[in-house]
Amino acid sequence: MDKETNVLSEEERLSVRIEEILAKINSDPNPEELEKLKKIIKKKVPFTRRSYFAAMLLKMLASQPERRERAPREKKREFPKKEAVKETEKPEKEINKEAKPEKVLPEDAKTLYLNIGKMKHLYGKDLSKLLQSELSITREDIYSLRVHDKYSFITMSEENCVKAIEKLNGREINGRTAQLNFSNR
Repeated sequence: MDKETNVLSEEERLSVRIEEILAKINSDPNPEELEKLKKIIKKKVPFTRRSYFAAMLLKMLASQPERRERAPREKKREFPKKEAVKETEKPEKEINKEAKPEKVLPEDAKTLYLNIGKMKHLYGKDLSKLLQSELSITREDIYSLRVHDKYSFITMSEENCVKAIEKLNGREINGRTAQLNFSNR
């Protein structure tokens, strides 16, 4: 009889926990977070195992000792409250992004495709130095450099692009033969 009483009390305790969880679900101030968790469970737990998954979660929750409220401390530490950001005010990061002027390319700007990128240890700084030394140009003559994993894009004046193709096409750069041509972009 003790086992039955113990089982019933265990079942009652679990029923109370289930009711608490359901109440928390209904009153949760952040349902988006629950939705994210639900999607993760949907992705990771097979449909036929979800009820077992829920049962195991409940079992794990029941095996944890119940949290007791702490006695209030004598002196509560107060932290300064963060001021709410007004809609008209923007965080500093956003302000810096907006303050950055967009680079306007001149009309004669052309983009070159180079078949070498980061995987061959070619980085923007190296490419810029190479172009400056080989073409006798300054840093300002290179409008933009975009170095990707396997290729790069160089934007300069059409005159400098033609010079780059003449001087660098077929040349070995970091163990790879460079192929430069006008980009379709």
